[in-house]
Amino acid sequence: MRTLLAAALLAATAAHAQLPAETEAKIAAAAEKTLHDTGVPSVSIGIVQHGKIVYTHAFGLAQLQPATPATATMAYPIGSISKQFTATAILLLQQEGKLSIDDPVGKYFPELTRANDVKLRNLMTMTSGYEDFAPQDYIIPAWRKPIAPIDNVHEWAEKPLDFEPGTQWQYSNTNYVLLGLVVEKVSGEPLGKFIRERVLDPLHLQGVFNTYTQREKLQVLGYVSYAMATPRVQPLEAPGWYFGDGDLAMPAATLLAWDLGIMNKSLLSPASYAEFETAYKLQSGASSGYGLGTFVHEKNGHRELEHSGEVGGYVAENVVYPDDGLAIVALTNEVASSAASEVVNAITPLLLPAAAPVEEASADPFVAQLKTILTGLQHSQIDRSLFTSDTNDYFNQDALSDFQSTLSPLGTITDITRTRTALRGGMTFGLYRVAFSGGTTLLVDVYLKPDGKIEQLLVVGKA
Repeated sequence: MRTLLAAALLAATAAHAQLPAETEAKIAAAAEKTLHDTGVPSVSIGIVQHGKIVYTHAFGLAQLQPATPATATMAYPIGSISKQFTATAILLLQQEGKLSIDDPVGKYFPELTRANDVKLRNLMTMTSGYEDFAPQDYIIPAWRKPIAPIDNVHEWAEKPLDFEPGTQWQYSNTNYVLLGLVVEKVSGEPLGKFIRERVLDPLHLQGVFNTYTQREKLQVLGYVSYAMATPRVQPLEAPGWYFGDGDLAMPAATLLAWDLGIMNKSLLSPASYAEFETAYKLQSGASSGYGLGTFVHEKNGHRELEHSGEVGGYVAENVVYPDDGLAIVALTNEVASSAASEVVNAITPLLLPAAAPVEEASADPFVAQLKTILTGLQHSQIDRSLFTSDTNDYFNQDALSDFQSTLSPLGTITDITRTRTALRGGMTFGLYRVAFSGGTTLLVDVYLKPDGKIEQLLVVGKA
């Protein structure tokens, strides 16, 4: 188990001390426990209650060496939460009559696969069938080299569709890179300029910048941990990979101001916000659970809009209960960690008492293979024939050493159960609880290619 400097857990002062002292103490305890248990260097937390920002506070270290306390004013990359800003740009252009979200992609990029059958709405709701270029939660070799967004789209949206448009839901960053290019083509302006002038400035959102083109502004360093060992510095992906789909950074308070804009319907028309917040209905009649850049859920009778975000070295979580005037933000600086969602899940019952339902485990034939792999990693042994080239790159000597040092003291594996599965990037995702004889239970996530090769195998936290 990793530890942080105890003094760093007291970093930053609350900018909005309007919560009861008892509630703030419980939030601090949840944050400190999560950082201690996961070893994630820092978390910046923000809360809107009754339609007002009532709490911002950072815990832990923005940088481990030299030890630099995180503060609530520091910006963190928000990853895929950026998709909401691109979706808003598209809706603004629709309000102005410059496009319709039911336009075919072929109106703008006719060279792409089935471009006349895929609508902009399919891109926005993740129902296009275009494969995701970035399902992995680690840096693959391709992402270390710069790319032009249009070249990325041509590579991934000229492949055969994974399914007929509108028939299935599958998360895909490719959709939102393409939407960013549509914004540029229709508006005649660079995407960043359009979003700043038409979205950020009207909402008075301060401290927002591009994670990749303005990376020198980042005061919070990103990290990676192999199997929950001591964090190592994680360089960001090269420029061009995240464009309209995961490229913004901002402080927690600014993301809360964005959430307030959604609650108060401050920028778009009521009709546009209604589309934004409505889950797309698949051709089968089933709900996709996803609107225009946001997951749409009901939690114990409360309507919830949620999105997480992850880029190299960082994970963010943003949850909005618009009918309750409540929003919770958690920004962290370690990739492939569950810390951000753990903090939000711990805080939510304090402000909106309701226990989230636990998904039941289901049988999976991969369980036996996973046990063999993890047992091998306890001894720094790996059968590389089971993995793709990307995963073999991930399991370098540092990773193997860290996996061994973390997993070997836990004892033998006593149980593995799959708790969640989904499709993404043409692969099958699985989240597993792995119990050890020493009493520790870890969460491990896996991506399997159709041929059975393993594209990802990460320890993402403790269960």
